[in-house]
Amino acid sequence: MRFSNSFLDEIRDRVPISQVVGTRVTFDRRKTNASRGDYWACCPFHGENTPSFHCEDRKGRYHCFGCGVSGDHFRFLSELDGISFPEAVERVADMAGVPMPERDAQAEKREKERASLTDVMDMAAGFFQDMLQGQAGAAARSYLRGRGLSSATQQAFRLGYAPSSRNALKEFLAGKGVGKEQIEACGLVVFGPDIPVSYDRFRDRIMFPIEDARGRVIAFGGRALSADVPAKYLNSPDTELFHKGNVLYNLARARRAAAKGGSVIAVEGYMDAIGLAQAGFDNAVAPLGTALTENQLDLLWRMSGEPVLCFDGDEAGLRAAWRAADLALPLVKPGRSLRFVMLPEGKDPDDIVREAGPDAFAAMLSNARPLADLLWMRETSGKVFDTPERRAELEKNLQALTGRIADEDLRRHYAQDMRERARTFFGGDSAPRRGQGGGFREGGQSRPSGRPGAASGRFAVSESLARSALVRGSTPTMPLREAVLMVSLVNHPELIDAYFDAVEQMTLASGDLARLRLNILDTVAHNRTHDRALLMAKIEEAGLAGIWAQAELRVKSAYQWPALETAALDDAREAFAQTLHLHRRASSLHKELKAAELALATDWNEEDARHLVEIQAELGNLQATEALIEGFGVLSGRANRS
Repeated sequence: MRFSNSFLDEIRDRVPISQVVGTRVTFDRRKTNASRGDYWACCPFHGENTPSFHCEDRKGRYHCFGCGVSGDHFRFLSELDGISFPEAVERVADMAGVPMPERDAQAEKREKERASLTDVMDMAAGFFQDMLQGQAGAAARSYLRGRGLSSATQQAFRLGYAPSSRNALKEFLAGKGVGKEQIEACGLVVFGPDIPVSYDRFRDRIMFPIEDARGRVIAFGGRALSADVPAKYLNSPDTELFHKGNVLYNLARARRAAAKGGSVIAVEGYMDAIGLAQAGFDNAVAPLGTALTENQLDLLWRMSGEPVLCFDGDEAGLRAAWRAADLALPLVKPGRSLRFVMLPEGKDPDDIVREAGPDAFAAMLSNARPLADLLWMRETSGKVFDTPERRAELEKNLQALTGRIADEDLRRHYAQDMRERARTFFGGDSAPRRGQGGGFREGGQSRPSGRPGAASGRFAVSESLARSALVRGSTPTMPLREAVLMVSLVNHPELIDAYFDAVEQMTLASGDLARLRLNILDTVAHNRTHDRALLMAKIEEAGLAGIWAQAELRVKSAYQWPALETAALDDAREAFAQTLHLHRRASSLHKELKAAELALATDWNEEDARHLVEIQAELGNLQATEALIEGFGVLSGRANRS
């Protein structure tokens, strides 16, 4: 029986070769790296004591470095079990849950037609490429140059231009002998019973050929050059060749890059993937104008155990991250998860590599956050858990999230992880003391220190997530960082002597807290006292009791216990020093940012632009720290430390 290439490709793609090989061998735990789809075992074809038999899921191939055998799923079963090729295909199809095709002459005919359709699509891609280089493509070439794409990159991705004519492509293909039915079957024209004469689907658009996993053109995406067109981006309709929920842009190139090692990056659009490839990141793919689908997620996992999802720095990008996390949660298992990068406000990956260079983007990738962090941030950012009911609601939500994980072992680990985060967050009696994130005794109970400075290194969060927490949460007007500093000084007057010069020179954004600071300094200057009661009396005499009450409530609501009166002096001193450092650095960075923006406004150059992005990135880290302090109070003791 003859099987179509599309059928064989489908079942090979659905079943990792390690799953086929694993039915006959025991993989070596020391050499195997399941997260990368890289497996080693003793060869089943010849006797050996040390594993030299290798299979790799990304390539769908096996090879023994001892006896030299190699092949794919079907050859492995045929040679090892002595079965025929059709029998091997049937076994793999059964593992994939795909029914065997009927012996159908019509199916074979369709396969031939399908192959001819790819020829038509290749001809169309060539036509669009020629149009881009001709007189009609001048505006398109100008746009691509403005986006920083070199001629070599344009050729590598076969970028083209669809002229504004209603029948230019149709007439070109007809002149090459392509029939009306084939042109329609490729989705290249708009046709139907209510359309007397079909016309070109893509007009006055920059064209992006979309290839399948084998590098064959199966569809197009077109970006309108005119601002008046309703659809900025337009994809081919679903056809015999193309189903947009099953394809990723730049899949073939990214799969080859991922096979050499490393992860795969999923970005939002064509230009992001192309811009990253030009910058040396060939392992970037993009969904086709829709939210990531389950099939696309499966494609990512076949290339990498932990693909990185990199979304634009806006609210839409944040929502896309949430949707991807929800989609992945029931499907994750050991060796299959996700990591997330959220870019600065208003930036996409193409902006980052053009303005700050590949190293800046590589640094962001290295700081990608795991799925567990993203879920925790979504459930806690911008929220205050100041009542038992709210805390119980958080725990209930976390239990519901972890309960969606199908893999039993992973579900247990996630549940334990979330319990530990919540216990540290709420400062339960069993919360361990973990360096900066640990607790200290207050009134006989363990309380989290919530040291402000710990946030920046213990739970790094992207600027977009931090901004989201501030936007969505009910954020008070009094800055938390400044409130922590002033409340700490009053509750622990010993700090005033130690940091007198710093407090005297301190700039505060809150006018109310600035008045409180002057009152504290005036009281100490005239009375030389470390008496908290006297400081409180002077605050009341000056009519600042309301401001003090607001600042203290602000600190308590954020669980910043080291600033309160009952905290140990050592804990208060350490937290104050860290918060003061954060405050000084933020003030300095804002000054640098204004100077850099002014310099760029008068004389733009690449070095200053890179410096500006570096400042923005560091500010983003500081803002993320403040957002976490406001939204989370206490950070998970399991977070990474810098």
